[in-house]
Amino acid sequence: MTTMTDASVREFKMPDVGEGLTEAEILKWYVQPGDTVTDGQVVCEVETAKAAVELPIPYDGVVSELRFPEGTTVDVGTAIIAVRVAGGAPVPAQAEAAAPAAPVAPEAPAAAASASASAPASAEEAKPAARQPVLVGYGVSTSATKRRPRKGPEVTVPAPAQPELNGHAPAADSPRPLAKPPVRKLAKDLGVDLTAVTPSGPDGIITREDVHAAATPAAVTAPAPVAAAPAAPAPVASYDGVRETRIPVKGVRKATAAAMVGSAFTAPHVTEFVTVDVTRTMKLVEELKQDKEMQGRRVNPLLLIAKALLVAIKRNPDINASWDEANQEIVVKHYVNLGIAAATPRGLIVPNIKDAQDKTLPQLADSLGELVATAREGKTSPSAMQGGTVTITNVGVFGVDTGTPILNPGESAILAIGAIKLQPWVHKGKVKPRQVTTLALSFDHRLVDGELGSKVLADVAAILEQPKRLITWA
Repeated sequence: MTTMTDASVREFKMPDVGEGLTEAEILKWYVQPGDTVTDGQVVCEVETAKAAVELPIPYDGVVSELRFPEGTTVDVGTAIIAVRVAGGAPVPAQAEAAAPAAPVAPEAPAAAASASASAPASAEEAKPAARQPVLVGYGVSTSATKRRPRKGPEVTVPAPAQPELNGHAPAADSPRPLAKPPVRKLAKDLGVDLTAVTPSGPDGIITREDVHAAATPAAVTAPAPVAAAPAAPAPVASYDGVRETRIPVKGVRKATAAAMVGSAFTAPHVTEFVTVDVTRTMKLVEELKQDKEMQGRRVNPLLLIAKALLVAIKRNPDINASWDEANQEIVVKHYVNLGIAAATPRGLIVPNIKDAQDKTLPQLADSLGELVATAREGKTSPSAMQGGTVTITNVGVFGVDTGTPILNPGESAILAIGAIKLQPWVHKGKVKPRQVTTLALSFDHRLVDGELGSKVLADVAAILEQPKRLITWA
């Protein structure tokens, strides 16, 4: 007698976002169990180490379950929502058994698998390709790798004795074990054979805990020192829950912290400063606001400072470069992807304006306006934060006079803009109140020497002091 099982529930898994990222945090659910969803409808917002992204569901149906609450960090490939698809019909269990590779079929024991080993492979090849979830801004990632089934009870012929590693006998002719790269590295460091480790993760994935557990027997059997001193108790971190707050470091903040540490201890930073009278630049800003060509556009000092830096790079192109550690080469870029550091509720991000060197002043104003608005909404895409060559950070908006900025990883220079203030200044032989600011330029001393860095900073300062140089030097 043929029994029926419900095969109308589809699981939507956390998409593979690429870029080497393996997890994402669920920021917000836009649907709840019982809600009707349609193909392409956004069901949640997630945050990776690079940006916040909205995820669309790839089929129609009714939400039956949300697998994780908001604020949970989920590994890529883990099911996060279950949907009862529209028009789904029960499927005979006998058909499921005939195709154990189907997504909704339970894994068959090894004994049953061996009994059906002679079944023709054409049945599996004839199955239509299942639609794969796609993250906004990324394509579908295909792979020929197949997950091995979990081990089940089976009767095997005793094999010849094999040497053991850490108390575990390796399985003969076993497929490549499933484990993430960090787990594989941990196993290698501890001398653990992954083929001898029993997985406890979903779909037979080996976890860090599994590796540590496999390494424990070796550690236990190691001889202890004859006169070992009593182990000191582990320090207990004091934490006042009333007067202190702990904030988990994850997502954009975690990625930024790691990038800044890597930059600070990889590239030898040099920072130079110059204080400049920008009164004429501030007057030009006010005039541009009244220009009909700039109506409705974002016109502020940052716009002219960005243009000044682009002109300085054109006059000193070697500043726009990167360091190739593998080949020990300096790579000079013939394009400028101008990064603008933006503070957001999720942390500091640095989206960049692609090919900024080719943009007119109105086009540059449009790009700056779009960049800032997108960053404030938390909608900056990962691609917008890749490929930067030089960066501007405006610390002056916080009332700060200057600073020593850290390079965005992979870039050659970063310009910090201090607060623009009325200060006493010698102008035409007399002390007068003038609009003054301090600029700071940090650069990678492996590829930018003091002369080149000084020329670039001096050119930016000269343009801001006499903005007509935007025309004569361009």
